[in-house]
Amino acid sequence: MAQWGLGRPDTARELAALADAGINYSPTEVRRPAWTLDTHLHGLPAERPGPPEPGGPWERACRVVRDYEFTPPESVRALYDPAVPLLGRNMLLQLRFHGLHLYCGVRITEVVDETRDDGARVWGWAYETLDGHLERGKVTYEVVKYRDTGRVEFVAASHSQRAPDLDPVLTLGWSLFGRRAQLRFYRRCGVRIRDSVTADSEGRAGPMPPATPPRAWGLVWVPSDAGARFAHSPEIHCVTPGG
Repeated sequence: MAQWGLGRPDTARELAALADAGINYSPTEVRRPAWTLDTHLHGLPAERPGPPEPGGPWERACRVVRDYEFTPPESVRALYDPAVPLLGRNMLLQLRFHGLHLYCGVRITEVVDETRDDGARVWGWAYETLDGHLERGKVTYEVVKYRDTGRVEFVAASHSQRAPDLDPVLTLGWSLFGRRAQLRFYRRCGVRIRDSVTADSEGRAGPMPPATPPRAWGLVWVPSDAGARFAHSPEIHCVTPGG
């Protein structure tokens, strides 16, 4: 059941509670037109043809993706335990819409680390939505280097659907703003990771620092450039908005 309140909820407790949550959909359900299927490609600084260069754009982009530092802080922030291995890690997402903050859980269910038949070197991971999430579905984030040309890309692919048990207020909000918010999120992810990789290659301070993100009680809030997280304006929040 959706839990509404004022101020920040106990986010450490909510993250811990995700251990008992299940994936809130079945892949057998995914088909158009009931589901939205997206693939967003964002070009990154290129390398020379061949395998990824040590310390080059592909490796730097992988680091940013690994830590989920590319998420736009005005839209989505995330809390996780860095001591938990990437595969199987739960993250508590804070979805932000002006003064309304929605807290939803996701779990990393896949790590991609391969060289494909065409020679492309790929690294990334995917999360799936947990019980109580605003949406149902999966997002895969990958960094790809094409060995033949040196081209490097960030790819975000997803299938998604509004959770069926949203209350009337959130259902209306999703109808009015949901798709636009999705598309803006993917655009901003591409801009942020490209800016970070470019700034890093030029020795400038990028939009997200390479240092370890700030921690609270052993947990990590990302992205690191979001500013203070425990001294902020009052919020209206909803935990497990998907019921």
